Amino acid sequence: MEALRVWRASSNLLGFAASRAAAAAATATASVGRAHRLHIRCCSPAAAATTKPPQDRRRRSASSSSTSDRDSIRAIRLKKVEELRGKGYEPYAHKWDRTHTTKELQERYAHLENGEVCTEAAVSIAGRIVARRAFGKLVFMTVRDDSGTIQLYCEKDSLTEEQFEQLKAFIDIGDILGASGSIKKTEKGELSVYVNCFEILTKSLLPLPDKYHGLTDVDKRYRQRYIDMIANPEVADVFRTRAKVVSEIRKTMESFGFIEVETPVLQGAAGGAEARPFITHHNSLQRDLYLRIATELHLKRMLVGGLEKVYEIGRIFRNEGISTRHNPEFTTIEMYEAYSDYESMMSLAEEIVTRCAMVTIGKLKVDYQGTEISLERPWRRETMHRLVEEATGVDFNSFGDTESAKNAATGLLGIKTESHENTSLQACSSVGHVLNEVFETVVEPTLVQPTFVLDYPVEISPLAKPHRRHAGLTERFELFICGREIGNAFSELTDPIDQRSRFENQIKQHNAKRAAMGKKDKSAESKGDDDDEYSYEVSLDEDFLTSLEYGMPPASGMGLGIDRLVMLLTNSASIRDVIAFPVLKLQQ
Repeated sequence: MEALRVWRASSNLLGFAASRAAAAAATATASVGRAHRLHIRCCSPAAAATTKPPQDRRRRSASSSSTSDRDSIRAIRLKKVEELRGKGYEPYAHKWDRTHTTKELQERYAHLENGEVCTEAAVSIAGRIVARRAFGKLVFMTVRDDSGTIQLYCEKDSLTEEQFEQLKAFIDIGDILGASGSIKKTEKGELSVYVNCFEILTKSLLPLPDKYHGLTDVDKRYRQRYIDMIANPEVADVFRTRAKVVSEIRKTMESFGFIEVETPVLQGAAGGAEARPFITHHNSLQRDLYLRIATELHLKRMLVGGLEKVYEIGRIFRNEGISTRHNPEFTTIEMYEAYSDYESMMSLAEEIVTRCAMVTIGKLKVDYQGTEISLERPWRRETMHRLVEEATGVDFNSFGDTESAKNAATGLLGIKTESHENTSLQACSSVGHVLNEVFETVVEPTLVQPTFVLDYPVEISPLAKPHRRHAGLTERFELFICGREIGNAFSELTDPIDQRSRFENQIKQHNAKRAAMGKKDKSAESKGDDDDEYSYEVSLDEDFLTSLEYGMPPASGMGLGIDRLVMLLTNSASIRDVIAFPVLKLQQ
């Protein structure tokens, strides 16, 4: 954090750098043609470092972020690139041999006393310059690499006069620098590399954003994630945690005997879930293909083929809304285990999440957005019907027809006739669909602590095995934490006749809604939005149905959302915070 404060202070110098473009150009012209046989390659000094800053520093600092000043600074730095090349130095290096990371140096030489120099140490580091201060015969710079930061102590007496002047004249904040030397702890206790050799590895042409921590434009942070990561190092920690989560999931799956397989992203039929797909066209095959909305159907084919424990971690694509919880492409793990049921998957879900928590934060108490989440096992298990009855006082098992259920739900939810919610409710084709609407609206947001919601209606679970004790229900659960669905699992349907019948019913429902939407479009002017989730055609995946007819063993399967799990473990409010490059609306 100290390095960032220094950087923010020093970045104010960039504001008046543009006003010195002519001086920098003149300096470049005067020094062209001299042959140098230096041991180092040096970086262009900020013009601001060699001139007296203007009096109105605040006004200049504020204007430094404008487009015109940005372009002026870029022009200055381009001239520095030309000048460096004219002197025989290449400002875009091929490599740099470094001996240590900054973290390694901080740990290895932490014992040094203030003012002590370790002359026998010969170290070489590389990283981005994030702070720079010049004081006569001394130049201090802070360099950051992937592991942390360290100070560069550049003293005139340890460099030739020409080297020192080049150090002051050619290095800017944002440049990537390699530096070698010994180790020194300053009188103020700052561990430093006592520089005797340096080289520009990459010359930065654009200035780092001024006081970026104060920027409220989160949209710009997502669009230019690289700047976000440079300015806010803690952002990179989220992606390090994400990598740990994925790695731990793989280790967990392998420890239980699962093997990882890969299934197609481009598919002939969108299946495995009820979601709107992305559609593309293959020119050579002259056919439309779908980006997968789930990996389920192909993983089940692997069970048919004889693999008994399989999983895949991969990207899923759904052509639906964008929000703090939803991105059109996201990452899941889906797993399938022969000769098990959904009870087995509950235990596996607990195992995966708790292991990930321990490896990332080291405990099972998670602070998420001000709420403590306990991941201590076992987690609560309750049926969907029971949770809805607890919240509303209404037992949806008592309704014998869909209209009665709709009327009850309308009153419970306080829905107005002309509202979007009423349109969605009226589209429900069964009591099970109505129950699910009430559950998603009333119950789901209240499921803060880990909860397995069990035994979903068969109408909304086309791939789940019928419940062995309760007619009309399936052996299915969804895992909720912080009001979000984290996982979804079934005792898998293996009866090919039943599966075909359910798929056909699903297609009939889809086509009916599609026809209804078509009539609505004809009766009213279309707004041209993307809300019509039934605008595409669906078809049976005949090859999957054929595979079931060869016989799939009894099995259970589960999908877990990795993005939402990372959100929980990194205390991230938006899914965009845990996806390096989220999908965003076009800039106006």
